[in-house]
Amino acid sequence: MRNHQIILSPMITEKSTILKEKTGELVFKVHPASTKVDIRRAIEQSFDVQVASVRTVHVKGKYKRQGRTGGYRANWKKAYVSLREGTKGIEYFEL
Repeated sequence: MRNHQIILSPMITEKSTILKEKTGELVFKVHPASTKVDIRRAIEQSFDVQVASVRTVHVKGKYKRQGRTGGYRANWKKAYVSLREGTKGIEYFEL
């Protein structure tokens, strides 16, 4: 897989921005079949940073209803990425 196929999007939520400010960890939505090694390589090559550790979580899709019918959202995977000390951070967007 290529880097843009592994890293689907950054997770920009209230929880992830607090985590980024306090510990420097970044949160990304990643391809469900990607491994920690794949994620590490993709982050290092795409953003030119040094990765210290990667933690992954499989998120189960929620049950949602639309009128009478119901169904499940898709399962997905997210990765918590810690950068090494002295490495510049990744800025998603500038205000």
